[in-house]
Amino acid sequence: MIQAIFFKDSNDSYRGFSLMGHAGYAEYGQDIICAAVSALSINTVNSIEHFTDDKMEVSMDEETGMLTCNMTGTVSKESQLLMDSLLLGLKGIQEEPSDNTYIQIVIKEV
Repeated sequence: MIQAIFFKDSNDSYRGFSLMGHAGYAEYGQDIICAAVSALSINTVNSIEHFTDDKMEVSMDEETGMLTCNMTGTVSKESQLLMDSLLLGLKGIQEEPSDNTYIQIVIKEV
């Protein structure tokens, strides 16, 4: 199962996100859920880097399926929107297939 954790501060502002694990939907290289989550999350990181001046620390480990993005300093409205979009996409994946056993989404206050 993929665990997606979104970190929000007391002002309801995203401070980052962390994804870990593998969906287990299909064999390695055939898992469309892992591929979709990877595409959404990597695109979010790339978009924050390309379209904003926000600073972030990113770490990845392909073997464990881990991607962590921690915002450092001020977080712009654009980055907030991009992380909202990531969350929306992950919720869409979570809804299909209908048994919801491939991804767990948690919002954690920091």
